[in-house]
Amino acid sequence: QVQLVESGGGLVQTGGSLRLSCAASGRTFSISAMGWFRQAPGKEREFVAAIGLNGGSTYYEDSVKGRFTISRDNAKNTVYLQMNSLKPEDTAAYYCALEKRPFVPLTRRDDGVNHYWGQGTQVTVSS
Repeated sequence: QVQLVESGGGLVQTGGSLRLSCAASGRTFSISAMGWFRQAPGKEREFVAAIGLNGGSTYYEDSVKGRFTISRDNAKNTVYLQMNSLKPEDTAAYYCALEKRPFVPLTRRDDGVNHYWGQGTQVTVSS
């Protein structure tokens, strides 16, 4: 019933930019917080960014502050992640997340309970 489809990943050079998109099915999008996680080889999936229901509240992991911008378009059931000044350390599979609990912030831990997940899109940043 709930599906999240990411797109926009690819190969980019250091300092380049990329914009990820996540299209969500169903009407639950408008009452749920959303965000992005990423998983690098050999590491656990980690929080990257989150956005509240109306787009007014955003939260970022320290390493991406000032470089990444999360936004959402409820009319299109889509959340975006604009990534600028990319670094090799940003290389990872990026996953879109939708909070299962309505009207609450996105859980910033992959606890295996509170998220619907997209299939992931690979971002590779060359040196």
